Amino acid sequence: MRAWILGHLAWLIYKSLSMTWRVSVHEPASLTKRLKEKKAVLLAHWHGDELALIQLSSRYQIATLSSHSKDGSIMTIVLNRLGAKVVRGSSSRGAVSGYLGLVRLIKKGANCSFAVDGPRGPYHQVKMGVLETSKNLQIPIYCAGIFCDSAWIFEKSWNKAYLPKPFAKLNVVWTGPVEIPNKETELDEKWAHEVAQQINAAQQQAQGFIAESLS
Repeated sequence: MRAWILGHLAWLIYKSLSMTWRVSVHEPASLTKRLKEKKAVLLAHWHGDELALIQLSSRYQIATLSSHSKDGSIMTIVLNRLGAKVVRGSSSRGAVSGYLGLVRLIKKGANCSFAVDGPRGPYHQVKMGVLETSKNLQIPIYCAGIFCDSAWIFEKSWNKAYLPKPFAKLNVVWTGPVEIPNKETELDEKWAHEVAQQINAAQQQAQGFIAESLS
């Protein structure tokens, strides 16, 4: 009951705050086309960008994983209220069942969101999960870069998570696709490097859009 109350309170605060943000979203034509055709995509971003991105859960029909912890229960309620589909699981509890649940949702047309350097880092180092999912399901990866001109930063968190302040200006830029051929027998570091480069390039573009709008 406590988690239910806190979850709905967190959703109400987040929803009220996000309604004040000035958000611009920039997508490559191929991503827009896939969304219109309801073809699944994998959405990659760095840990720490979640609170800026979950406002777009409904637009992107996002499916994601949430832990079995108390914080995970609260986040699950917030995500569900924002239009996301959530599967419970983590790297320590329910990892296999959680991943299989995500795969089922993807096959039904949901777009899976990956914090690619999670769940505990190293910071800004791409893990294999998104790459293996892309290869096995033959689904392209699109990478998000976010720039926010005003935010509260949680300095003590390992991922430097942040929450945009009221009336913040946000630019969300998607790059890609990164498409991993099915013939790849092993996923080497070149694919992780490619995803990292795409995310970082998207972030630079997002910052450039902010600079242009303020000039």
